[in-house]
Amino acid sequence: MSENDASLPPAVALLARPGAARDRLREALVLADVALVLEEDPDALDPATLIALAPQAVVIALEPAVEAALERLDDALSSPAFTLVFDEAELAARREGWETQRWARHLAAKLHGHREVLPPGAEVEEDLQIEPGMPDTPAQLHVDAPLDFHLDEAVDAADLLAGDSLYEAPAQWQEPQTLEQALAANLPDADAEAPATPADADAVVPPPLADHSRWALLDEDAAPAAVSRQTTAPPALPVFDSAHLSLVDMDDTPPGTGPRRGARGAVVVLAGIGGPDALRRLLAALPSALDVPLLVRMPLDGARYGNLVKQMARVSPLPVLLAETGAEVLEGHVYILSDDTATVLRDGGLQFESRPQGLELARLPPGESAVILLSGADLLQVDPALTLAEAGAWVGGQVGEGCYDPAAATAVVAAGMFAGEPQELAQAISARWARPEQGEAQ
Repeated sequence: MSENDASLPPAVALLARPGAARDRLREALVLADVALVLEEDPDALDPATLIALAPQAVVIALEPAVEAALERLDDALSSPAFTLVFDEAELAARREGWETQRWARHLAAKLHGHREVLPPGAEVEEDLQIEPGMPDTPAQLHVDAPLDFHLDEAVDAADLLAGDSLYEAPAQWQEPQTLEQALAANLPDADAEAPATPADADAVVPPPLADHSRWALLDEDAAPAAVSRQTTAPPALPVFDSAHLSLVDMDDTPPGTGPRRGARGAVVVLAGIGGPDALRRLLAALPSALDVPLLVRMPLDGARYGNLVKQMARVSPLPVLLAETGAEVLEGHVYILSDDTATVLRDGGLQFESRPQGLELARLPPGESAVILLSGADLLQVDPALTLAEAGAWVGGQVGEGCYDPAAATAVVAAGMFAGEPQELAQAISARWARPEQGEAQ
């Protein structure tokens, strides 16, 4: 790309039905200083026209009337050359005044690839400069420390260590004997005098050990020389009473003794402004099977979470569902959480329940869970995420040009948590919880 091409405004296509929402989006795109190359109703758009224009970004006003058209355009919209920006048509139509200007600034930042989302004249706080790499190890901290003390201690202990010479057995140790030698040593000497008869005539004297050289296997057909007779009758076997058998009701299993219900832990994805695009990239990079569920918490104006489920289901290899109260949290699924959806651990597995405060990170099992903070995540979730990390959870934050509201993600990264693009965060989750495909070696 030449310098002149880099200075040109990005080409953008607007897909929306005629009406107030389309007018508001057009005004926002004009304020964002982009080149509007196409403005069309999705129902009337030919996919070849969109591909031929090759815009850098496509802004789509979502509403139930265009869902069928978007499914028809799915192949064209799935091109990696397009940056997709979704907006709710109902919200766009109501947006006025400073809300329109604020949304236009975030839209401009996304389309132009910068982070300037504050109004003109606002003070810009100095960005936190994060240095790459891990903290210094103890060896690096003491690289210039004197070693004389340790060398003297090693000289004093040198005589206590094993040398390089061959091992010699002590003189009092004898070579190991064979079985024949050990048995012969225990046989009585024929020339020796017989032992005296013990004073107690009733004492039992063990017989001498016979010569093992005359031992032979016993013929199976030959009867034994002597058979010991049983002097007492064997105890009677218990009688099994089959007249009072009955089936046990499966529902009478005591609590806590049945099989585990739901997943043991979960990966919580927190997002906000700029989150749909980051979430789309995260889900698209996941494998088709995971041993952990993903719980997506992204507040939406108007609570149109059903549309978000449909958007993400187009790119996610995992099933995307809307979380329902009372349902089990199953592994290998992506759940979109509403404002009041929370989780509870019952019988070793997670289930959804309804609470006014919504999802609480502190209620997740830390050793089996993870937290990912994408663009726009709530700053109030930083402390709970770091507390969960101290208890054993994995925590990561989004970085890079696509993170338009990095405050919360930057805070966890500054605390030493994992940092990466959405695709890199997905790779980290896959490395820990990816389930082998059928036919692969376990």
